Amino acid sequence: MSEWISGLFLILVVVFILYLRGTFHRQVKYRMKDIPSFNDPHFPLAMMGVSASAIASGNVQNFWYEIDRIYAARLEAIRRARRTIHFETFFMTPGRRADEFADALIERSQAGVEALVIVDSVGANSIPKPYWRRLRARGVNVRFFHPLNWKYPLNFNNRTHRKLMLIDGKIAFVGGMGISDRWDGMPAIGDTAPWLDCEVSFTGPIVAILEGIFMQHWLYVGGVASLSQEIFRLSKDGSTTIIVTPSDNPTDSSPVCALFYTNIRAAKKRIWLASPYFLPDKNTRSALVNAKRNGIDVRILTIGPHNDKSLVYYAVRERYRDLLAAGIEINEYQPSMMHAKVLLIDDAFVSTGSTNLDPRSLFLNDELHLSMVEPQLAKPVEEFFNWGWKKSDRISLQQWKKRHWWQRLLGQIVLIFRWQL
Repeated sequence: MSEWISGLFLILVVVFILYLRGTFHRQVKYRMKDIPSFNDPHFPLAMMGVSASAIASGNVQNFWYEIDRIYAARLEAIRRARRTIHFETFFMTPGRRADEFADALIERSQAGVEALVIVDSVGANSIPKPYWRRLRARGVNVRFFHPLNWKYPLNFNNRTHRKLMLIDGKIAFVGGMGISDRWDGMPAIGDTAPWLDCEVSFTGPIVAILEGIFMQHWLYVGGVASLSQEIFRLSKDGSTTIIVTPSDNPTDSSPVCALFYTNIRAAKKRIWLASPYFLPDKNTRSALVNAKRNGIDVRILTIGPHNDKSLVYYAVRERYRDLLAAGIEINEYQPSMMHAKVLLIDDAFVSTGSTNLDPRSLFLNDELHLSMVEPQLAKPVEEFFNWGWKKSDRISLQQWKKRHWWQRLLGQIVLIFRWQL
C-alpha cells in the first residue's frame, strides 16, 4: 500500500512540474483571410504586424551550407574586425573549434577591438571555467544568459537559442551553427560526414537592427550597451526588404510560429522546409496539409537515424502520419546530423535563422529569424535543398507504418515531454 501511495505521489510531482513548465499550455488557433502574396507591396507590413517583427533593408552577401566554409568565414570576419565584435550563441563545447574561436577573439581584443560575447548558460555548460577566465583576462567581455537563479527558478527553462555575429556595425552573420567540433561529425552517433547546416551574411541597414537586438540581450545579461554611431551606422545601401523576427519567449502567441504559418499560407507553387527537430504545432501541420491539397509542392528535410537527439527522432516520426497521408514528401538526411533551419517558398521567398519547428523554439526560447523575397539568395538555397534531397531517404506511408512497436511507444512517451526537449 505504501509503495502504491509513493508511486502516486511521484506521478503527481512529475505532472505538477510539467504543469509549471507549460507542458499543458494553451495553443493559439490561427485563422486568417486575405493573405497577400510575397510580391504584394503590403506583404512586409502585414507580416510585421502579425509576427511582431521589424522591417529593414539590406544586402545578402553570402550563403554557406558547408561547415568548414561557415567556420572559415566567421574567423575571417573576426580577424578583419577593427572596432567591434558582438557575438551571441546557444551551443559551445570544448575542442578545436572553440579554441580557434577564442584565439581569434583574443587577438582582436588585444588589438583594441571591443569583443562582447553572450552564451547560453545551459548550451555552453560543458566549457570549463578556465576557458572563460582566459577570454576575460585578455579583454573579452563574456556574459551568460539565464544561469540558474533561486529567485526565479522557472526562468531557467527559457534559453537564448540565437546565433548572431556582428562585425564593426557593418556585417552580420545569422544561422543555426554553434561553436563545437560536433558539426564536423560525431562517430558515436554514426556520422559519416560533417553536419548539414547553413548561415547567411548581410550588410546594409539591417545590421543596425540586429545590433539593437543584440544590445537588448546585452542589457538583460548585465552589460553596458553602447548606442554609438559607430555601431548603429546610418546606411541607405539596402536593396532587399527583410523581415526581422526576434522572438522573446515564453509566450502563448509565438511570433515565429505566426511567421511560419503565414508564410506557408501565402505559398502558391512550392514549400521546401528544412528543420532538424521537426515537431510543428497543429496550426503549421494543418497549413502544410492544406497547401499540399491545393497542389503545392511540399517537401520536408529533417533528421535521419544519425542525429544528436535519438529520443527526439522517434517523437518526430510520430508526427508524420497526416503529412504522409496528404502526399507530402518527408526526407530524412542520411550521412550525418541535419541541423539547418531554412524555408524556401515559391521562386524567391527565403526564411532562415535559429528557429527549429518544435515547441521549445516556438514557445520557450529566444530566437532570431530573417525572411525576405530575394532571388539571389533563393538560388543557392535551392542548391542546398537539392543537395539534401540526394543524400536523404524519402519516407513512405507504408514504410512509416512498419516501424517497430517500441519506436512508436518511445515516440509517444517523448511527445509528452516535447515542451522540454
